[in-house]
Amino acid sequence: MKKEIFPAFDTIESYGHEQVVYCSNKELGLKAIIGIHNTTLGPALGGTRMWNYANDEEALIDVLRLSRGMTYKAAVAGLNLGGGKAVIIGDSRTQKTEGLFRAFGRFVEGLSGRYITAEDVGTSIKDMEYIMMETRHVTGVSIELGGSGDPSPVTAYGTYVGIKACVNEVFGNDSLNGKKVIIQGAGGNVGKHLCKYLFEEGAVLFVNDLFEEKLKPIAEKYKAKIISENEVFTTEADVLSPAALGGIINDDTIPKLKVKIIAGAANNQLEDEEKHGKMLKDKGILYAPDYVINSGGLINVYNELEGYNRERALKQASGIYDILTNVINISKKENIPTAIASKKLAEERINAVSNAKRIRIYRDVNLFKSRNQ
Repeated sequence: MKKEIFPAFDTIESYGHEQVVYCSNKELGLKAIIGIHNTTLGPALGGTRMWNYANDEEALIDVLRLSRGMTYKAAVAGLNLGGGKAVIIGDSRTQKTEGLFRAFGRFVEGLSGRYITAEDVGTSIKDMEYIMMETRHVTGVSIELGGSGDPSPVTAYGTYVGIKACVNEVFGNDSLNGKKVIIQGAGGNVGKHLCKYLFEEGAVLFVNDLFEEKLKPIAEKYKAKIISENEVFTTEADVLSPAALGGIINDDTIPKLKVKIIAGAANNQLEDEEKHGKMLKDKGILYAPDYVINSGGLINVYNELEGYNRERALKQASGIYDILTNVINISKKENIPTAIASKKLAEERINAVSNAKRIRIYRDVNLFKSRNQ
């Protein structure tokens, strides 16, 4: 039986990418893909995720979706960055080696600054330091090496202020005291910090994680109730805050939801951005577009490029409140889902800069011609 060929080029073109790089080193066990979506605003910056994908096609789709999201994230946040992301295919718990990450670093170096990497799901500060041995185009390294260290506190803080902006829209004030919040992925770095911010303001927490052993100390520390994966979507609460992997808001889960707000740090929460964004709007659930509310991590590593200052990064991340409020207002004014409103805001900025560049190039070419006539 003839195997069906996966239409890789058609898939890449459908996402609008500038460049996709496949990285392979059989001796060191490296299989990775780097996606550069758009560099109109600046070099593509985005983390490297290590995950045990079922197949190469699944990895490609993930890196395409993630890198496109980074383009919109940087644009909406007002950063001079483009969108990029990388995935390493493998088990982060058993297959990490210095050689693997250094080999990957050489591929990053070969892109000459078009792509700048950082840590993501399944990778750590130490992994970034291995990459740094081969390239300077890496962020998220330790403070001792001039970086910012763990970006998750800033990601969590930006998510926290984004939740407050959504609560303000739905309830008329942004107090979280007594609000019931479900954190899916509470055992992760971002999830743990988010629990702390929410608990300190008096929120009532329900927590879930793929690795259940991580939840007991969190539940004890923050007086949270541990719930199952199914209960994430059936528990009655004010806010659902996804902080793990994407695609959890879909045809199967939306009908079960008993929340008023979805606002979390995970990327690509909607399995289908347009379809499921509209379904949430029709159901009366306010959705905080993921690449808006979780942009604190990108803001954090962007600050490394300018000389890192944690207070400045946190202050910049606090602006997510106003950005998200603007997105919500556009959504209401134009009667469109928030996911579409945020995309529109991002594309307006990208197109404005792109048009300005075209005008400048046209002007410079004409000036050159007039001088040489």
